[in-house]
Amino acid sequence: MQRHIMNTLKTEQNTLSHKITSKKRVFLGMSGGVDSSVSACLLKEQGYDVTGVFINVWQPSWINCTSKEDRRDAMRVASLLDIPFYTLDLEEEYKKEVVDYMIDEYKKGKTPNPDVMCNQYVKFGGFFDWAIKNGADYVATGHYAQIKDGKLYAGTDKNKDQSYFLYTLKKEHLNKTLFPVGNIEKTQVRELAKKFNLPNAIKKDSQGLCFIGKVDIKDFLARFIQEKKGDVLDEKGNIIGSHNGAFFFTIGERHGFEIFKKTPNDAPYYVISKDIDKNTITVANKNEKGELPSSVKIIKLKNVNWNQGSVPMKVWLKARSRYREELQDIKVISENEVEFKNEQYTISSGQSLVIYDGELCLGGGSIA
Repeated sequence: MQRHIMNTLKTEQNTLSHKITSKKRVFLGMSGGVDSSVSACLLKEQGYDVTGVFINVWQPSWINCTSKEDRRDAMRVASLLDIPFYTLDLEEEYKKEVVDYMIDEYKKGKTPNPDVMCNQYVKFGGFFDWAIKNGADYVATGHYAQIKDGKLYAGTDKNKDQSYFLYTLKKEHLNKTLFPVGNIEKTQVRELAKKFNLPNAIKKDSQGLCFIGKVDIKDFLARFIQEKKGDVLDEKGNIIGSHNGAFFFTIGERHGFEIFKKTPNDAPYYVISKDIDKNTITVANKNEKGELPSSVKIIKLKNVNWNQGSVPMKVWLKARSRYREELQDIKVISENEVEFKNEQYTISSGQSLVIYDGELCLGGGSIA
């Protein structure tokens, strides 16, 4: 697939393929944020030959995205550190593998994870392959995760840990990847940014997907999926409300639909199932224990990746199906099937289930 590379500091294409010196050469994904900027400083301090790369991705013309400002910030840091800087155009890959995937999954009634796909196909797909092809010994990013002996571990800062989004990495990625800030706290990263006098030291962290920006996900999807009025049902099948499309809801959600004749004293309603063909969602209240009536213990996975090639079977491990969700006790009972110790009430098809053995991330899959 054709990729367009723009060198923002040097124009000679052959500088990308120059003979590697005794220093190990690292191509660092620079987003313009503080994490990747501090990563550049740390890598240079550690003696690596660092090249900064800003990845240009797809964004709709009708959303105000900060990519131009982010690229400028990344360039400023690269200039300060006197390292080469390139812009890699992966707009086509991003649109196909992240945006189109997300829209298609919602159309099927699933709850996709575009951040996982971005890592798999863009950062550790297009960018990783391009970097290695052009002479990199390692690829680095500002992710809060750790790699030890070719194995993926959770980041030291548990509030920022991003190993959940990296479970699709394979051995060939882990053996050639560096996460320079994965073993330090976010507060320390901020302190280091000030110590290094970085121009973006106090820049706020980005929130959500760039191509969505501050737009609500349902408003974004409504541009691609036609809204369709449907019924909200109770557990007995009675119509008690309305919504604008079953596509837009995920299991456990409590907002975005209307309940007829609801009073301020009524308990909240949560989505417990949806029927895409009939365009209905079924809702219920939680019981006195805070549980919903619909639950599962055994789930099937698809697109499974065990990043060490295999996973321990029928022993107690930990897993989560949502980012920052409390880890749950599970057993892997087959190559693509897991059993939870306790009933689960908000499992949705399309979500990523990521499995851990302590701090070690073993891999995971998409919930079927």
